[in-house]
Amino acid sequence: MQTRNPAQPIDAHPVVFTGRGGEYFRVWIVNVLLSLVTLGFYTPFARRRTAQYFYGHTLVADSPLEFTAQPRKMFFGFLLLVVLYLAFQLAADSGNDVALNLFMVAGAILAPWLWGSAMRFRLASTRWRGVRLQFTASWREVYLASWPVFAIAGVWVGVITAVAMLVPAVRGGAPGAGSWFSLAGWAVGGTVLLALVLTVLFTIRLNFNYQGLLVRRARIGTQAGRWKPVFRDFVRIWVAAVAVFLLSVVVVGGLLLGAGASMAVFSGARTAGQMGVILMVLALFAGLLALLLALAPARAYREARMFRLVWNKVGVSTIARFKCRLRVRRYVGLRIKNILLTLLTLGLYRPFARVSEYAMKVESVTLHLKGSVDQLVGQLVDQQGALGDALADAVGLDLVG
Repeated sequence: MQTRNPAQPIDAHPVVFTGRGGEYFRVWIVNVLLSLVTLGFYTPFARRRTAQYFYGHTLVADSPLEFTAQPRKMFFGFLLLVVLYLAFQLAADSGNDVALNLFMVAGAILAPWLWGSAMRFRLASTRWRGVRLQFTASWREVYLASWPVFAIAGVWVGVITAVAMLVPAVRGGAPGAGSWFSLAGWAVGGTVLLALVLTVLFTIRLNFNYQGLLVRRARIGTQAGRWKPVFRDFVRIWVAAVAVFLLSVVVVGGLLLGAGASMAVFSGARTAGQMGVILMVLALFAGLLALLLALAPARAYREARMFRLVWNKVGVSTIARFKCRLRVRRYVGLRIKNILLTLLTLGLYRPFARVSEYAMKVESVTLHLKGSVDQLVGQLVDQQGALGDALADAVGLDLVG
């Protein structure tokens, strides 16, 4: 009679973050000052110091993560992104629609390579207990997953072409603002609105494609990632985030209208001229603040729900899985509090805000291992990357932090 091997126990290891706002403030203030003195050229080195701080204080199964990127490679990637940005601005400011369309097409062709190189570099620069992570997707897989990028570029090339044809018709209409309410004016507005809607839909799909490819083609040693989310999960989260944004607009708008009416009544009729100028300035500031406050809950809501979805449905082969218990309302409340405190302190609270948000997210994750940590590390035999990884390391694109 055969004896069955007993199943390996599942051990839970909560992820722990040991960083503190005061500690990170010292890293942050040095990064800000050096970036200002060097006119922004210290940015890649600042990102490296930031990544090293957060990685080094993140304990997975009682062992910290390591960020081992070389500054030279990160600086080269930063310069490449600066050059691309300046080229886009030059094309946009030239007023030449053909040049702008060509740059958008070239940007769409280049974007998947930039993303794939950045992911190879980021994972290759990450280690846990001496084991390196790798991104092993082929360039064919990267470009197939990037089809929404080409769709977005095609949409906006079409919009630029259509608007260039319609604007003369609008200007040639009746004088005054009424000409924008002509058929051509409505066509311009409808074209731009349709392009925005399609851009959002393609962006959701691109986010889903890239997240899935990153997890499935990630390797820690010889073990592959496991991915379970489906596209409709992403769509539901984005739709709910839009609803939260609209609700925030109503609430913040109502508060601003109430405050404005109270101020107008309090000011009185005698100082109406002076108060009018003050009220206009306050209204402009309040409008910008309102937009920020209306966007913040929606962004935090989408970020928290997406974080919880992904970490509840990913794993490492059959030997490890994750569970996430992040509470969305608490995270949204924390984001709103952090924004208000950052505004009140003129930005000096920003490092404390970043640490608190990162800690809430990371410490909501628990790693469940099949067997002991030492057994897991024994299975994660680190292997050197192939030619693709060497080329990606040479490029050194950095999108961390």
